[in-house]
Amino acid sequence: MLHRNFIAGDWVEGTDLNRNINPSNLDDVIGEYARASAAQVEAAIDSAFTALPAWRAATIEQRSDILDRIGTEILARRDELGRLLSREEGKPLADGIGEVVRAGRVFKFFAGEALRPGGDRIPSVRAGVDVEITREPEGVVGLITPWNFPIAIPAWKIAPALAFGNTVVLKPADLVPGSAWALAEIISRAGLPAGVFNLVMGAGREVGNALVTSPKVRAVSFTGSVEVGRTIAVECVSRGKKVQLEMGGKNPLVVLDDADLDVAVAAALNGAFFQCGQRCTASSRLVVTAGIHDRFVAALTEKTAALKVGDALSPGSELGPVVSQSQLEQDLAYVEIARKEGGRVVTGGERLNRDTPGYYMSPALITETDNAMRINREEVFGPVASVIRVKDYEEAVAVANDTEFGLSSGICTTSLKYAADFKKRSAAGMVLVNLPTAGIDYHAPFGGRKGSSYGPREQGTYAREFYTAVKVAYTLA
Repeated sequence: MLHRNFIAGDWVEGTDLNRNINPSNLDDVIGEYARASAAQVEAAIDSAFTALPAWRAATIEQRSDILDRIGTEILARRDELGRLLSREEGKPLADGIGEVVRAGRVFKFFAGEALRPGGDRIPSVRAGVDVEITREPEGVVGLITPWNFPIAIPAWKIAPALAFGNTVVLKPADLVPGSAWALAEIISRAGLPAGVFNLVMGAGREVGNALVTSPKVRAVSFTGSVEVGRTIAVECVSRGKKVQLEMGGKNPLVVLDDADLDVAVAAALNGAFFQCGQRCTASSRLVVTAGIHDRFVAALTEKTAALKVGDALSPGSELGPVVSQSQLEQDLAYVEIARKEGGRVVTGGERLNRDTPGYYMSPALITETDNAMRINREEVFGPVASVIRVKDYEEAVAVANDTEFGLSSGICTTSLKYAADFKKRSAAGMVLVNLPTAGIDYHAPFGGRKGSSYGPREQGTYAREFYTAVKVAYTLA
């Protein structure tokens, strides 16, 4: 089946085709997806620009009802959509279904937020003058989303954009277009006027670049690599566009001597390896104090080696394949880099063969590393975690913060003193105590500091900061 782009309310063929391949079974072609040309992206932008006045004038109840309908259908089709997601991205079926549920709940949340646009009325310092503060939609927004959460991340960008009266042009990851296409198909039947929402699929160098450089696009929200994000930032700032970036992470999980060992191992196992470590919030650096180090490593090694790697759709698979050949090669290369730098691979780090051809890899745990090694400086984005031994809490905090990134961090401890202190001193945007670093809620703000994020936060009520502009009106009473 050919899956077309959605432009100005019509399904439109592209200039090229992309074959969507199942990473669990390379013989399984999920479908063919049309890649848009730069001219078609401009047509989508023009349609969004034309549709903007009417959509921004729609009542808050109209917007809310449409978002609620979208969320309702997503949740009703969770099993079907979850299977599609796991088939194209490679995360186990339970995780695929869970991500779909998250997307549905995001739309439901912003259906409520559409009814709460906010605003203030304050007295002026001048007699007889009223001051009214309101929020208005930014305009046409370009959304560029990654492959690791192919329905949740589009959802948490699309839903607030529409809720606050913007029009949208979405470019999903070229590697996994299926889930975004299915979401677009649902949105296309939800009652939006033509042009309010548009889907343009294809490579970033053509489709993404057209979004970033178009003078009619007022704001760009991007989730992806640091290198691409920094390029987008320069392009947007030079054109006076609003820009929001979510990029990489090299997230530490600190394990102190007083930690509950079972809790710490469970948090590390989940945070480092679940969904093949293909999460920007993954616990890729395990910073462990000397008194618990050996017991922690022994227990985590045993649990890691026991993880079942298999077809994402097979019952019992705890880890699926990584997403692509290039990602697999990168993951394996970093294991070798760590070994050459003096790290000890205590388990995993090998390509695996299964019943079907796929990008399977055993999760790798690497010990005897220090924070200066490349394995602890650069984002791997795979099922690879390294352990850094430190002498005490103070060194643990220093090592945890010694990174160009600052997305999420975690600490495992039974001490209220250390937990409270770490929440204050961690240089990350999100801090988790006795939990995996990858566990976040859809109604809370998402984002980091330093090289991980740029611009306003995503999700929750904080999404309003990016998708709206503040207006102040003064009136002589």
